[in-house]
Amino acid sequence: MPEVARSPVTLRDVAAAAGVSITTASRVLGGSTHSVSHATAERVRTAAADLRYTLNASARAMRRTSEAVALIADDLTTPSMGMVVAAMERQARKSGAFVTVSSTRATPDRQLQTVRLLRGLRPKALVLTSGRLQENRLEERLLRELQAYEHEGGRVVIVGAAEEAFDSIDLDNHGAGYCVGNYLAQSGHRNVVILGSEQGTANLSARVCGFIDGLTSAGVPAAAIRTVNCTGDRQGGFETARALADQGMAATDAVLAVNDAVAIGAMSAFRAAGVRVPHDVSVTGIDDIQLAVDVTPQLTTVALPLTDMGATSIRMALADRHEPTTLMVQGHLVVRDSTMPRGPRAPHP
Repeated sequence: MPEVARSPVTLRDVAAAAGVSITTASRVLGGSTHSVSHATAERVRTAAADLRYTLNASARAMRRTSEAVALIADDLTTPSMGMVVAAMERQARKSGAFVTVSSTRATPDRQLQTVRLLRGLRPKALVLTSGRLQENRLEERLLRELQAYEHEGGRVVIVGAAEEAFDSIDLDNHGAGYCVGNYLAQSGHRNVVILGSEQGTANLSARVCGFIDGLTSAGVPAAAIRTVNCTGDRQGGFETARALADQGMAATDAVLAVNDAVAIGAMSAFRAAGVRVPHDVSVTGIDDIQLAVDVTPQLTTVALPLTDMGATSIRMALADRHEPTTLMVQGHLVVRDSTMPRGPRAPHP
């Protein structure tokens, strides 16, 4: 039996379901909660999601312009994300599409609100750079929102780990950490500090686990590995390394950072404190951002195919419909000047 077309859900329907005025519903769904209580705003958003309300006028406007792919990123300030976004934009232009970009700072409320607003604009696809969709109530609502968007004909691509039935492209973050840890252990490093991330995202946590597994598999005792968390940026690496230098580095021969920005900040702090890299301590990163070869010494790191990931995510987003595809990409170790085999410590010149 053919489906009976449903009448479009109107703002009046949402307001009635939430028990508020049309003006209040419009204000909340338009992104303003001025003079609206948190409970009322949440009731309006829930009603809109349950009724699958979308901003149809804006949707028609976006459809008339071009094929749009909406990127919803956790954090646009990192160098690695900059590489991904630049590659997405280049690939989109080649395909006759364009990319809009939103940042949520990995905040669940912002993720949910952004997806709801973008559903109303009807882009051809949504690309999310989220570490992992969690199983708490709010993330279940986000998942429902994404599923409803695909049901309406959209496409969802996750850049990162995704257990749900969406297209996804992910990095082997554990493998990246493992190859660094194993390399350092094989080259004689036995007392190690890991600069982790206090944000606790899935990808960075996987790198830390990879570090530990790589080190211990090559003979480094677990007791000789210390993890210190910091903000996952250059400043976090600098401040944490400065504290390590103040405590004394005589017992540490390697510092493994969860990304290049943290590693570069750490090297700067060590240099200021008179700790020589790599003679006194080896330092490694992960990502292989451009700055990794511009610093002195050049940074040993794991090169990740960030540009390829960005381009591939756009190709997946614009491709014809198919069953969800999951791609896993690998990095490779790039040994530069910030590491050296351990032996008797070289004397100061």
